[in-house]
Amino acid sequence: MTQQRFQNKVVIVTGAAQGIGRGVALQVASEGAQVVMADLSDYVEDVLAEIQAAGGNAITVRADLETFAGAESVMAQALASYGRVDVLINNVGGAIWMKPFQEFSEQEIIKEVNRSLFPTMWCCRAVLPEMIKNQHGSIVNVSSVATRGINRVPYSASKGGVNALTAALAFEHAQDGIRVNAVATGGTEAPPRKVPRNANPLTESEQNWMQQVVDQTIDRSFLGRYGSIQEQVNAIVFLASDDASYITGTVVPVGGGDQG
Repeated sequence: MTQQRFQNKVVIVTGAAQGIGRGVALQVASEGAQVVMADLSDYVEDVLAEIQAAGGNAITVRADLETFAGAESVMAQALASYGRVDVLINNVGGAIWMKPFQEFSEQEIIKEVNRSLFPTMWCCRAVLPEMIKNQHGSIVNVSSVATRGINRVPYSASKGGVNALTAALAFEHAQDGIRVNAVATGGTEAPPRKVPRNANPLTESEQNWMQQVVDQTIDRSFLGRYGSIQEQVNAIVFLASDDASYITGTVVPVGGGDQG
């Protein structure tokens, strides 16, 4: 029997066009959620079509979540369409470059932080007034075990910020009935990205640096492999649901034993 953990709940999923975000959106929709899918890519419409074909209820919002205005626009559309927000799943993020820290330019560092820290921070800030008003809510932030990883220092620092944000928000807003948790994803097998983070061909050095990341990821996993998208989705959706009603302020590593 299919679980219906999100029946009559409004769930925002950011970065829903592909990868883990797509998987989360499909999963919560199958469990009864009214889903607000935020993404910049047109591919999010394909996910909407999948949900609707299965009888689900969802809308899409195009927004630049590296800005507070973009985050506010998502919340405004959710309220206009569904009247409330019960769950926020912050999935936007991901390393753009993989190389030793000294190889990063100033602008590359800024871009990494803008991509992997600020969308989560802005969306949390934008949703809080509604959740505080309702004295209810669940936020799940997608972090990474790469907080202890090589060749991704700006990304690692950003995800460390997500972990700190998770703990501090949970502490600050437990009194408002709001739970805040994070899933620190490990290496995850996924189809080639439809919208690449870095569209430029990799140099030989960049290929070597990326291979070092792959090797470290597998070496640090007790299970000796990458995870699947569904294995990440399962943890995220659990923390978002009422099944995790006594869990808050927690970062759950989903990396086959790699604690991050």
